[in-house]
Amino acid sequence: MHENAPSLTAEQFAQHTSRIVASVSSVIDGKPEAVRSALVCLLAEGHLLIEDVPGVGKTMLARALAASVDATVRRIQFTPDLLPGDVTGVAVYDPVEREFEFKRGAIFAHIVIADEINRASPKTQSALLEAMEEHQVTVDGSSHPLPEPFLVVATQNPLEMEGTYPLPEAQRDRFMMRISMGYPDAAAETLMLRQRDTANPLSAITSVTDAATVRALISWARRVHVAESLEEYAVALAQATRQDPSLHLGASPRATLQLVRAAKVVAALDGRDYVVPDDLADLVIPVFAHRLLAARGVHRAGAQPVEAALRQIVARVPVPFAARV
Repeated sequence: MHENAPSLTAEQFAQHTSRIVASVSSVIDGKPEAVRSALVCLLAEGHLLIEDVPGVGKTMLARALAASVDATVRRIQFTPDLLPGDVTGVAVYDPVEREFEFKRGAIFAHIVIADEINRASPKTQSALLEAMEEHQVTVDGSSHPLPEPFLVVATQNPLEMEGTYPLPEAQRDRFMMRISMGYPDAAAETLMLRQRDTANPLSAITSVTDAATVRALISWARRVHVAESLEEYAVALAQATRQDPSLHLGASPRATLQLVRAAKVVAALDGRDYVVPDDLADLVIPVFAHRLLAARGVHRAGAQPVEAALRQIVARVPVPFAARV
């Protein structure tokens, strides 16, 4: 449990999370699943990768979540000339004190928006690896802890690949979930035209919670019960991806762990203190898909090969009988 995190009741958990969802949803019209996924990543201590075409609200979602939490927020525009030190920080020599002083980089914030992450060089992308996994930065042999909670929301455009550096497997594996925003429906797009013609909706958002409360929400979600049979079910789903002939790269043990952590938060958001099989099954694609690679020559009509393989895995892996009761 996080230190200095106030204890919450189930009712208080529901109240706080409902306020966050309502605040973000006031800006992101017609995308409740995207808003929920962002909150799940925040409370499960994961990171979110939003992959979609330009102009559908990727950065707006990240900014709305950041504005809803009274915590430190930094936005990093990833470009080819961005250096690792710009992200993590550098040691600068102080001639007066005659010693090196660490100058913190943009990664030192509760919520970090990594805009167009695939436009930075692999060397700069790798500067995020330690921060995302261990919540610390090591520069010149000295480790510097990052604030808690810590969330990276990264965006990338999957279509415009000129001048980009695709995220390597190790980097993608650091993200708990990958989602797509998708285009809004006609009603939501019409409402957006009316509301945003004269004002930026982000300017109207005020924080509805703070970092200490988020830490308490995280602690609450951690205590959600996962039956042993459901832990075995999560492992079975991950192992099935490693054995599927249509997949060249299966889910890592980190992916299994993050699947269970995300399921705990989903259960808590639904008002339960225990995980059910559907919590795990519904999260398999957003948690697993971006980590997997399809085998060469595998094509499935009408669907992405990795997602199609995951749907078949969910359909054939037996659900624990005891968990259904």
